[in-house]
Amino acid sequence: MGEVKYSVRKAKIMALLKMAFVYAVLLVPLVPVLMMVAWLFVQSISAGPTMGLIPRGITLKNFRFLWSEIRFGLSKYPTIWPIVMNSLILALGVTAFEVPVAALTGYALSRMEFRGRVALMKLIIALHAFPGVILLIALFYILNRLGLYGKGLLTLIGVALVKAGLGVPMDTWILKGFFDGIPWELEWAAMIDGCSRFQTWRKVLLPIIAPGISAVAIFAFMSGWGEFLIAYTYIKRKEFYPLSVFLYSVIGEFVFVDWGLLAAVALFYILPILLFYALSQRTLLKLQLVGGIKG
Repeated sequence: MGEVKYSVRKAKIMALLKMAFVYAVLLVPLVPVLMMVAWLFVQSISAGPTMGLIPRGITLKNFRFLWSEIRFGLSKYPTIWPIVMNSLILALGVTAFEVPVAALTGYALSRMEFRGRVALMKLIIALHAFPGVILLIALFYILNRLGLYGKGLLTLIGVALVKAGLGVPMDTWILKGFFDGIPWELEWAAMIDGCSRFQTWRKVLLPIIAPGISAVAIFAFMSGWGEFLIAYTYIKRKEFYPLSVFLYSVIGEFVFVDWGLLAAVALFYILPILLFYALSQRTLLKLQLVGGIKG
């Protein structure tokens, strides 16, 4: 009896040690990120520059961009809220362009037989691996020919189109996997009941792959919110800057950087996406569970 208790206790201890080791390995990559976020918070409320995690006095003046105009050398912004709206337009625009196209192409690749289908799927993988930075000159030419360069809001929408185009290949591949997991019998039954191919896609299949649609929408929104390079390259009018480019201007237009303001703007920039990610955890977990069941 004593040996059984000893074996059970030993098994529990080994299980706890294994769990502790797994969590330690998982937390190692998070430590630098958590420390950076902690420093941003401390610096944003600190009255002076600090190298550690202890503020040099408490102040809210670093958040003045929320309620008063901001000056960077010769540049002036009324408040940050129009810039926040630009980022929302960019993120929502990427989502609105990217998700419907990926849902349609994912369905076509999953359900339809046509010449070049396999080659197109291979091309999708290649396009996702293709670095977008080398397309900047070609994209400039296209945007200019379409009349979307140097046009303020139209240029912002053009950047959303470009960003969505770069994200569609991977989203198409993800949603194709979801469509592959739906039995053909459901689609046939809907068509027998009088639905067209498009009605079957919209009314029957899309509700079934709602977790995949939600996940793709979440990733598209985050991608648009965090976009910097394309926006910085093509948007030249400061009133249409998204938050990413505005944050860069805080660094680039100061002779002596205001570290408190920089930290506060950076913290403000990442908080919405952290909150959005936290609220979408249930959807992403559901996506993993559905994927596990299909596998």
